Amino acid sequence: MKKITHTGLLLTALLLALPAHAGGQREEAMSANVRSSLQRALADTAVTRTAFRNVADETAWLKEMSRRLAKRMPDEAERLEFLTTLHWEASRAGVDPQLMLGLIQVESGFRKYAVSPVGARGYTQVMPFWVKTIGNPDHNLFQLRTNLRYGALILRHYIDIERGDLFRALGRYNGSLGRPEYPNLVVGAWKRHWDYLPSTKSADASIGSRS
Repeated sequence: MKKITHTGLLLTALLLALPAHAGGQREEAMSANVRSSLQRALADTAVTRTAFRNVADETAWLKEMSRRLAKRMPDEAERLEFLTTLHWEASRAGVDPQLMLGLIQVESGFRKYAVSPVGARGYTQVMPFWVKTIGNPDHNLFQLRTNLRYGALILRHYIDIERGDLFRALGRYNGSLGRPEYPNLVVGAWKRHWDYLPSTKSADASIGSRS
């Protein structure tokens, strides 16, 4: 009986270590202009703050999101660094930060070192070919800011390709374009767990705009 219990615990641990819904973006041809735009955005200077314009709104958002994320990411310092970085990187790419939280929940279950069966890496499950396509060999997809920046830019890229159709963009992100399961999972996680209505609209919307 004791042996069965240990086996069950081991299987549970292994299942928890696996990505929640492994990502698998497909490498596609892109124009030189698009590649150049993504490369410039990727190389932009890192900023250690959220995209909110005033401290009160930033504090309120971080407090609420930190509360919701606590069970998945118990360390408070790690949690606040993650949320601060995510808010900035998602906002500068023109992606709703709460949507990104839903995507990360589905893709990796908030596991920094998650690796999918097809090789997608990190929180946002970025495929390594993106480093070759728009980055440089020094980019580590397990590094917090690098992973979140890639993930946000890739999703924005797919939203642009699909002319604002979020469901199709999410399908591209997961390599399941045309099937509803993955977009429904991400939007469901976003709306159930991460939807947030600030008291004032102080986030800098222009930060995510791109020419």
